[in-house]
Amino acid sequence: MNVQTMAQRAYAENATSTRTDRATEYDLFARVTHRIKAAAEAGPKAYPQLVEALYDNRRLWTTLAVDVADPSNKLPQELRAQIFYLSEFVQLHTGKVLARKARLAPLLEVNAAIMRGLSGRGNTR
Repeated sequence: MNVQTMAQRAYAENATSTRTDRATEYDLFARVTHRIKAAAEAGPKAYPQLVEALYDNRRLWTTLAVDVADPSNKLPQELRAQIFYLSEFVQLHTGKVLARKARLAPLLEVNAAIMRGLSGRGNTR
């Protein structure tokens, strides 16, 4: 299952025929990132929601890794490798966050960078 399929299933009732794959992917990243931020800001009582949001973020990144590892993926090889590397980072760093050995900020920064790329804004720093 690729990211487009996952996104279409998740948001099928909200999708319109004019929505692009990039817009759908952006929305998926935005929703999971918002859930992570909201749970983190809510404090310790929202820890179960944080764990669920981090799990969904891991699933999103796993789906991306599988998609870019597919030889028929049409993205440039270098970009595919970078996305795969980011997926590995997200997987490892999420484990550290859940073990309370790392901060959440790098995960949010990675997702924000992907969202900038999907929106066409690139790096605005």
